[in-house]
Amino acid sequence: MEKFFELKKNNTSVSTEVIAGISSFLATSYIIVVNPSVLSQAGLPFPAVLTATVLVCFFSSLMMGFYAKNPILVAPGMGLNAFFTYSVVIGMDIRYEVALGAVFWSGIVFFLLSVFNIRTYIIQAIPRPLRYAVSAGIGLFITLIGFSNAKFVVPDPATIITGNTLDATLITFIIGLLVTAVMVARNVKGAILFGILFTTLISYPLGRWWGVTEGVAPLIHFNGVFAAPDFSLFFKLDLVNSLTLAVVPVVFAFVFTDMFDSLSTFVGIAEAANLLDEHGEPKNIKRSLLTDAFATTFAGLAGSSPGTAYVESAVGVEAGGRTGLTAVVASLFFLPFVFLSPLLSTIPAIATAPALVLVGVFMIRPVVKINWGSLDEAIPAFLALVLIPFTHSITHGIIWGFLSWTVLKFCVGKRNEITPSLLIIDVFVLLALFVEK
Repeated sequence: MEKFFELKKNNTSVSTEVIAGISSFLATSYIIVVNPSVLSQAGLPFPAVLTATVLVCFFSSLMMGFYAKNPILVAPGMGLNAFFTYSVVIGMDIRYEVALGAVFWSGIVFFLLSVFNIRTYIIQAIPRPLRYAVSAGIGLFITLIGFSNAKFVVPDPATIITGNTLDATLITFIIGLLVTAVMVARNVKGAILFGILFTTLISYPLGRWWGVTEGVAPLIHFNGVFAAPDFSLFFKLDLVNSLTLAVVPVVFAFVFTDMFDSLSTFVGIAEAANLLDEHGEPKNIKRSLLTDAFATTFAGLAGSSPGTAYVESAVGVEAGGRTGLTAVVASLFFLPFVFLSPLLSTIPAIATAPALVLVGVFMIRPVVKINWGSLDEAIPAFLALVLIPFTHSITHGIIWGFLSWTVLKFCVGKRNEITPSLLIIDVFVLLALFVEK
């Protein structure tokens, strides 16, 4: 391990890497519960999604450790799973088999972009304010889903949405949210996972001793602890219908969001931990992106939303993780959960809702990097930011963010900021706009 991972060269040790791997796992492990909880609302069986989620986490993080040699975990991405469920399957009325096919093809596109280094030109073409705005918009989208799952906000014919009246369920959610927020603020390792478990425990009385008079059905039903892995979603993807024009916007949105989510994670963690090569670029960036592409392709085959690099890996880096051994250790901790689907399926949506709300907090951070004083940048960024949650569509945020940026820069005389690569992307977003259902 010393020779393969170059531990001394990176000023680390086996014990430090093991501790870092455990820390990263605790920070990321909430996805084992949250991803099946989100995707099951699109009609995918919870046990099968759990199996797919665990295997994506295991194989992709293992590959990141051994192949890319970076201390970064890979797992199904928050935001991408929300887009899969609420925008694609529910919003666009696309069968989940077709959506899984779109995930697969987006992984193939991502792979080709990484192999032929086309991603460099795409990165240079995307204005940074739009990158920040899309990330923040996805954060708001996830937060809205969390509040909706908890019935904190509900539909209203007069005001579109409104706050719900206080009842036993809502009080339980608020307690879970506050306790989880306190643990996060106090930098407790695994805070979000512990918050999910705590909210699950206090949800058990709902419909039994707490809220019975309000007609609340019991939220938790114990179905056992262990079960064999459920592979029923493996190869359930529809590769043919996912290549139709109507699904092109979905593939585009998956590729765009996955690429910039991963790149921002690699760059941010590399800068913070000085994991840079001799050119000042993130270490092994090409191999890292190829690993990310593998994660998304494998996710489509296994039955999950796209995989992506996790910013929560920074927890392990802060604990001293500097090599791929950190990711390898963390990957091994995921694997046992593939046998625990009955136990994890007892966790209700109200228990994962606080996690969704707080993940939104983490994702909205880049909004401070936008120059709000320059309106030709602020307006496109604002449109991308608000249209993602308002339309329940990451695609719409991306489309109108790009198009408004190009139009405003052209009309205010800053045509030099409109690159040929950006114009090519505009053609693709226009195509996405016209072929979208």
